Amino acid sequence: MSQRSGEVHTLLGKGSEFEGKLTFEGQVRIDGKFQGQIITKDVLVIGDGAKVQAEIQAGTVIINGQVEGNVKATQIIELKTPGRVKGNLETPSLSMDRGVIFEGSLKMENLGTTGARPPPPPGSEKK
Repeated sequence: MSQRSGEVHTLLGKGSEFEGKLTFEGQVRIDGKFQGQIITKDVLVIGDGAKVQAEIQAGTVIINGQVEGNVKATQIIELKTPGRVKGNLETPSLSMDRGVIFEGSLKMENLGTTGARPPPPPGSEKK
């Protein structure tokens, strides 16, 4: 599936409020208020000024607004200024701009890698 960067398939604009479960394909941008659950394998963009209270599972999550809830991404989470996140993040890759406010825990591991194992700690090999 080819996708141009920045191409938005669905938009919840400023002034909109939505409560419930959101599942989608492609890229969705939220600029309003959302409360509930968001599930996708694709891209979720939380715009500047957006207020989201949700459990999020996505491929890529880009946060410019406020998010309260746990975020799990299989590819990357990007925290952009003036973003604010209160919740736990789980992702193999994280990008965070200076000035972002993050309150929670971070778990990073390669969720998609199966063959690569980390080297053993020094001194643990048997002779």
